Amino acid sequence: MTTIVLADDEALLRTALAALLPMEGDIIVLAEAQDGRSAIDATLRHRPDVLVIDLEMPGVDGLGAVAEIRRERPEQVILMLTRHARPGVLRKALKLGVQGFVSKSAEPAHITSVIATLHSGKRWIDPDVSVLAVTEDSPLTDREADVLRVTGEGYSVADIAARLHLAPGTVRNYLSNAMRKTQTRTRHEAARYAREHDWL
Repeated sequence: MTTIVLADDEALLRTALAALLPMEGDIIVLAEAQDGRSAIDATLRHRPDVLVIDLEMPGVDGLGAVAEIRRERPEQVILMLTRHARPGVLRKALKLGVQGFVSKSAEPAHITSVIATLHSGKRWIDPDVSVLAVTEDSPLTDREADVLRVTGEGYSVADIAARLHLAPGTVRNYLSNAMRKTQTRTRHEAARYAREHDWL
């Protein structure tokens, strides 16, 4: 039997998976979470065998949640669900120790099988996700991508600096580099360009 916490902001998908996964395999859903903050709380409280978490969620996103959970529970096994397998995001998630990636469009039986694979100590990356990661390359550094990702959420330079624990001048340098690399005039244009090219 494998216990999971299921985190996804799409209520319909989350409730469908919560109902279907136990029917497909020996899975117990301990808790559901609708955003990154509740995913962190539920994972630390319930200590599941596997955390199944969506990449894109409001507030704290999947990567932010994983980073915080890893600090408290470094051994946590994590399966990330993604609709857009952006190369930079995949690399960052792997650095954070995420063991598995599955497309959100995957069949519940496949997701169940991957959960079992991860629980047994192995890794899994869906082929379509891994192909994207090696075929598309971003000119942005990880830090430039981080800054643009937060910019895209509408934060000021001071807010970005506080959220990423950087000096405002350092944030401006990263934004300037990113604008040069994307050939855009504003940081918001740079963030939009980077998202359109799957660099974030």
